[in-house]
Amino acid sequence: MDDTDANDLDAQPSSTRHPGIDHVLTSASLKSLAHPLRVRIYDELSAYGPLTASGLAERLGESSGATSYHLRQLERAGLVREDETRGKGRERWWERRPGSIAIPDARNLPPGSAERLAVKLVEDEWYRTREQNFREYVTEGESVFDAAWLDVATSDTINLRLTPEQLHGLVTDMDVVLKRYIDTYKKSPSPGSRPVQIHVNAFPLVRGEPTDDTSLKEQR
Repeated sequence: MDDTDANDLDAQPSSTRHPGIDHVLTSASLKSLAHPLRVRIYDELSAYGPLTASGLAERLGESSGATSYHLRQLERAGLVREDETRGKGRERWWERRPGSIAIPDARNLPPGSAERLAVKLVEDEWYRTREQNFREYVTEGESVFDAAWLDVATSDTINLRLTPEQLHGLVTDMDVVLKRYIDTYKKSPSPGSRPVQIHVNAFPLVRGEPTDDTSLKEQR
């Protein structure tokens, strides 16, 4: 899930609608987003708020002509809009449209279809950006943040054995907690706040084996 106002359940595909998702991207919007630079622009506006085309160009190492062009394409697709409360003269500021989104479940799309390929491209870019953001924090965080931030930031790995129903319950409970923070702080950030990105991954391990009745009896 991803959003701008509820962004921070954060741009993930989902076959199960969790609390806070406003809509799944249409085929047209998905195809418009399915360009590496457009996904990066979209992510940048999600994480850091309104920016100009030149500001985005500087942050992403691109030309302002390229970011301007792709912003216009995203605007036509209804994914971004001009922030008319900012800017002077011809300067235009851009922001994500409010609301959380999900991309379609690739399993429901025909193999080899343009829509399925678009889902894969967007997924790959989202995951690449997430990994980059986390690695930047790990390698540079100590030189950027003071102890007040470093002491509370966390990256945990928890291993459990769950059924699909139990995993769904866990994810739903986490979404409810996250949405409470989104509703409280997204539109009304506190003084001294910084952009914070939350990564929540909950998935079955591919090389794991199902728990069977025999092993359960042995544990007892």
